[in-house]
Amino acid sequence: MADNIFGKWKQGLARTRKTAFGRIATLLGATEITEETWDELEALLIQADLGVETALEVLDALKAVVEKEALVRSDELEEALRAELRSRLQTPPPIEWDAQPSVVLLVGVNGSGKTTTAAKLAWRYTREGKKVMLAAADTFRAAAIDQLKMWGERLNVPVIAGQPGGDPGAVTYDAVQAARSRQMDILFVDTAGRLHTRFNLMEELKKVRRVAGKAMPGAPHHVWLVMDATTGQNALQQAKAFKDAVGVTGVILAKLDSSARGGMAFAIQRELGLPILFAGLGEKPEDLEPFDPDAFVAGILASSTEA
Repeated sequence: MADNIFGKWKQGLARTRKTAFGRIATLLGATEITEETWDELEALLIQADLGVETALEVLDALKAVVEKEALVRSDELEEALRAELRSRLQTPPPIEWDAQPSVVLLVGVNGSGKTTTAAKLAWRYTREGKKVMLAAADTFRAAAIDQLKMWGERLNVPVIAGQPGGDPGAVTYDAVQAARSRQMDILFVDTAGRLHTRFNLMEELKKVRRVAGKAMPGAPHHVWLVMDATTGQNALQQAKAFKDAVGVTGVILAKLDSSARGGMAFAIQRELGLPILFAGLGEKPEDLEPFDPDAFVAGILASSTEA
């Protein structure tokens, strides 16, 4: 089973591995460590989308290891790099489903993959025997409502939806009430990602959050930010805005299989300090995987002979 999971991560991270991280593996061949090694490694870490600050911190840590352990060959650096990268990723905590229903707000910018992620989460937890409901609170996009309803029919999961252009707060309130009365275990609320200005979006999301709390004290119990892995560092400022506005508790890295920018996982941990809970490794419902830091680091640094 562990081999299957590792294989899935390795396959899902193929695009990331073929770019900067693959070149890092090539760089760390059996040559001597020189000043040029450090310059190239710095450039590749930045290209891999770790962010400048993280890349420089990783380099400093590696230089300290080289000095302490008197390493001279660059292939000896690879194990140190794996260990350093792994140390920068938080093992996600177990997700608690103490409340019934547990209300989860899914937030993120338009196009980040929230609606598809909501469906994949519904698939996962239905398979685990939980009673799941979906709420289509992205009333600004009629397509999002239709898409969620279609997924609901396919997965045999109830969907609470309002009219396109309606009040997302009202949809959320109705959904929480419905989930309570039907004794659901989990309610996933798909929220809007696009309004005229970011300020309006954040105010709307704050309202949705407040309304959930009125419908059920303590709700929402989780606020998960869905980030599009293909946007890399550009998504971090947006992520900070969501964290400040609605108290994000965890991150879902969608479309990781489509991205050459897997290094943003390290930047997320450094800049946001939030656990990465899931990663999208493909199109199918079962391709949303709980984030596994060990498999992630092994997958991005797998050599061409391992891949």
